[in-house]
Amino acid sequence: MKLFGTDGIRGTANAHPMTADIALKVGMAAGQQFLRGDHRHRVVIAKDTRLSGYMIEPALTAGFIAVGMDVVLVGPMPTPAVAMLVRSMRADIGVMISASHNPYKDNGIKLFGPDGYKLSDEHEKAIEQLIASNHYEALAKPDKLGRAKRLDDAQGRYIEFAKSTFPKTLTLDGLTIVVDCANGAGYHVGPLILQELGAKVIPIGVQPDGFNINKDCGSTAPEQLCQTVLREKAHIGIALDGDADRVIICDEKGHIADGDQLMAMIATHCHESGILRGGGLVTTVMSNIGLERYLHSIGLTMARTKVGDRHVLEYMRTHGYNIGGEQSGHIIMSDYTTTGDGIIAALQVLAYMQESQKPLSMCGKLFTPLPQILKNVPYKGTSPLASAQVKQAIASAEKALGTSGRLLIRESGTEPLIRVMAEGEDNAQITHLVDDICESVRKVAGNG
Repeated sequence: MKLFGTDGIRGTANAHPMTADIALKVGMAAGQQFLRGDHRHRVVIAKDTRLSGYMIEPALTAGFIAVGMDVVLVGPMPTPAVAMLVRSMRADIGVMISASHNPYKDNGIKLFGPDGYKLSDEHEKAIEQLIASNHYEALAKPDKLGRAKRLDDAQGRYIEFAKSTFPKTLTLDGLTIVVDCANGAGYHVGPLILQELGAKVIPIGVQPDGFNINKDCGSTAPEQLCQTVLREKAHIGIALDGDADRVIICDEKGHIADGDQLMAMIATHCHESGILRGGGLVTTVMSNIGLERYLHSIGLTMARTKVGDRHVLEYMRTHGYNIGGEQSGHIIMSDYTTTGDGIIAALQVLAYMQESQKPLSMCGKLFTPLPQILKNVPYKGTSPLASAQVKQAIASAEKALGTSGRLLIRESGTEPLIRVMAEGEDNAQITHLVDDICESVRKVAGNG
């Protein structure tokens, strides 16, 4: 039984594997994995604003209590807040109930170890094996069951933590900021952090109803953000995703800066401040060649990993980098956090902007990206990438592209999608190549 993907367990709510039954078993199995000694064990559980969180949260709670762990419930909070609270509270494990940027009908379970890092492949496999065996040796005796309680000041703790990452010599006084919280986990803390640093904040996407998370808002749908920035004559717009571990930013002219542009700004700022480690930054295979060329032009390197923030973070830890991330806006600054944090990344961009004393449109676009086309094709069952027909279409596209660009075709780690990306100097050519491959995938998948 394969439960864990590239970012925890994820699926349609109330269908395998996102059922109350599986959540209960995950709680028991994960709790058993992290029972370490005779102390009272503790788990921190947060969630985003999806309706199904009301089902998953108590099921997980029951599982952890059954193995003798005390449960600390913090309610809707960003994913990086869980990582911070696990370390701060000396907890044994942390859980985030979220499907990130997916629509409300999906949900997921992300697990963090006592060090605040997402679980290793080895721990995930061990948890899967326990669930598959349905054998839990560590079920507590009646007098050793855990307890559950709510932590009332969790949001305040995270707000103070996030503010501490912003330079103490700077404020956001005089700035008007639009922040789109995607009707998700950051809907309360996001605006407050910016307000307490001095900004005039115009919040949108802050009225969650269980169904509207990521719906026409947030980092995956920034049109409303851009329109609001222009209408309100704001200095900058910030869009988070459903669990607030990703961010994209809009300048005062309504132009979007994706994760690649944000990483360029943050790396440049840290390089100029003398705090950049590793001699560059770590990205994935999705990042634009333009970013790589820019970094080389200022004497920095760029390492690429497989898609997924876990791969980025693993490379950062192994090779001594302190900045890494993904084009999607998942940016990790390991001097502050153990996972991507959209709010903290936005604060570093704001610091860069305030120190430069220039509008974001003048200081924020540090490189011109090469044309890059990305399209997604849904499928069911077996991956179409194993098909000879699709392989032939990819080979033909690679031959046509030659050395003028690159292709990347892969299965999504979080959704039943084939992602087809091409990058090159000629926009018309790469569009044609992507369309040809997508059509081949659709035919094999039965969608054509």
